[in-house]
Formats: sequence, C-alpha cells, structure tokens
Amino acid sequence: MIDEEPQRKRMWVHPIISQRAIKGQFAVLYSDLRMHPQKFFNYCRMSVATFDRLLGELRAALTFQDTNMRRSVSPEERLIITLRYLATGNSFSSLHFDFRMGTSTIAGVVRATCSAIWWRLKASVLPPPTRQQWLDIAQGFLERAQFPNCIGALDGKHIRVKKPPNSGSQYYNYKQFFSVVLLALADTNYRFIIVDIGSYGRTADARIFRASRMGRWLQSNQLDVPEPANLPGSSGPPAPYVVVGDEGFALSPHLMRPFPRRGLDAKRRHFNYRLSRARRYVECAFGIFSNKWRVFLSAIQLAPQNVNVVIQACVVLHNYIRTYDTTPEEEADVYIPPSQTETLPLGRSGSVGLRVRELFSDYFSSPEGSFPLPQ
Repeated sequence: MIDEEPQRKRMWVHPIISQRAIKGQFAVLYSDLRMHPQKFFNYCRMSVATFDRLLGELRAALTFQDTNMRRSVSPEERLIITLRYLATGNSFSSLHFDFRMGTSTIAGVVRATCSAIWWRLKASVLPPPTRQQWLDIAQGFLERAQFPNCIGALDGKHIRVKKPPNSGSQYYNYKQFFSVVLLALADTNYRFIIVDIGSYGRTADARIFRASRMGRWLQSNQLDVPEPANLPGSSGPPAPYVVVGDEGFALSPHLMRPFPRRGLDAKRRHFNYRLSRARRYVECAFGIFSNKWRVFLSAIQLAPQNVNVVIQACVVLHNYIRTYDTTPEEEADVYIPPSQTETLPLGRSGSVGLRVRELFSDYFSSPEGSFPLPQ
C-alpha cells in the first residue's frame, strides 16, 4: 500500500484573518467608541478613563515583541478582546469572526490577559485589610444595615461550567448542574474583601470556608480583626467582630447565621431580619458581578484551571471598577429575601457561638439597638 503524502497547509493566513487590521472589530470600532463615552461603557463595561487607567497598569504585561513573520497583537486590542469575552460570554469561535483573529490566538490572548489582570492588580484592589479598614467596614454595616461589629457578609456563588472529563460527580452541585465555587466576603460598597476560588461544586459552603485560608485565618485570629467592643449604646459585655452568613454555614464566635426558621419568637425573628439586612450585600455584590460580566450567565466552556483564571480576573475587575467607576444603577439596594435563596444546612453550633448570637439578639431587642421591623 502506497503511503499517502501528508496534506499540505492550504494557506499561511486565511484571507478573512489577513484583513484584521482593516476590517476587524477593533480596527473598525475602537476609535469611534472612544468618542462616545456611553457606547464605550456599554461595550467594555467601564468608562474610557478607567479603561485607560487599567491599560496603563497592564501595558508592560500585554506588550509582546514583533517578529519578521508577523506583528504582535497590541495591548489595547488584547484588553478589548478579553473584556468583550468577559462582558458577553461569546465563544472564542464567535470572537474569531468579530476580531478576525485565529480561535487559538483568541484563547491565548484571553488566558494571558486574565492572568495579567490577577497578578498585576490583586495586591492593590484585593489586599488583606488592616485593623483600621476592618473598623471602616464595620462602620459601613452599622450605618447601612444597622448591624454593629460586622466586618463582612459571606456567601458562595456557583459558577456554571461544562463537565470536566473524568471528573465523576466532583463538580455536580446540589442545584443539579456542574460548577466551581466562588466564596466571597463582601462589604457594604459591594466590594469583595477576601475570596476563595475554584472549590468543587459538590462541596458545601461551610466545608469550603473551613478549608479556606479565609476560614483558617479568621478562626485563628490572623486577620488583624479588632478586639471585641461594646455594641453602640450598650453597657453589656463586649461583642466580637463577626461576619454574617446564611444557614449553610456553621455558627461560631466569629460567624453569625440565622436562627432556625421554625418556632421563631419576636426576638429571634428580629435578629434574623437584622442579619438578612447585612447579608444582602454579598448577594447584591454577586448580582452586580454577574450582570456586568455575563460570561457567568451560562456554562463556561473552558478547562477548570482556565475557569479559575477567568473568575480571578473578574473579581479583580469588579473591585477595580467599584473603586473608579460606579454607576447610579449599580448603587441601587436590591434586597434579596432569604426565602429566595437556597441553602444547605450543615454543621453544629458551638456553645460560644450560641452565646455570641444571643448577645446580638438581646441587643437588637433592647431600646439601644432596636430597629423597626417591616410591616
């Protein structure tokens, strides 16, 4: 049998791709978009000024050397392509036709740019809080949620992914789809304070929290959290600074969860209401996060390690834009009632955690800490 001669490549560059510099979406739209700020914001999910600031911080990491064979993709185009992927969730094949660039090149650009965003910016927009910053966060919860000594709202978000090969049921969650988990602590400005990214979807939030550096640091007092302080107007014992979570987390001296819903008296119902007012900020932060970066509205068609890179980049961009570029629509306090969120109860309550919860509950029912319940 005669061996067939290997098929030779038909062309070095496809004619459609060869016209990228003239007809690609970046060449056609970029300059015009900069002259129309609202259109630019809708396209990139940030203002022109914030884009330029972000580009300045990333330019060195996104600049590559030209060769004799071809010119490298400019930092501006790399960032635009990545932002469009994150903002729309369009497939790399779709972006291939939009930007007239090879599918594998698009994938490489997105992966490298997301990695650069995380490593270049996480130290500035996601730093470990200082003691004074914890106090500022607590003041925000006191003023906006009427929950004193609260240093963050904690929750997990399931990021839908396609089933990884040979993964069994590791990524299959109780909501009956495949996911990885973004566990986040948020403040009243809807910014993420600390995150844990990439746990298997089947793992409950409480287990993720216990195994995360965030959970270990909080339980071992390594986060420079302020010492317990008296609740405003109260002469009772000092209360520790706490984070608030839903029924999916285990009660502890530093983590408050609601009382069980059955058989609630007025005092416990009031505590649950006050806790839900504080906890809504992380729910709203996730809502803003997903609405801006719509890659999270459908299953991400990437390998798990690349999904984690995408989540990392979006977390950093979320905080970056919350710092430099907040719109009035995103400031709306959209309350998500606890009845609309699914939880998976887990863990037993420690005796010290029970006493701390009772301390807050008594305070909320006292004249010093009272706040009217909705009718």
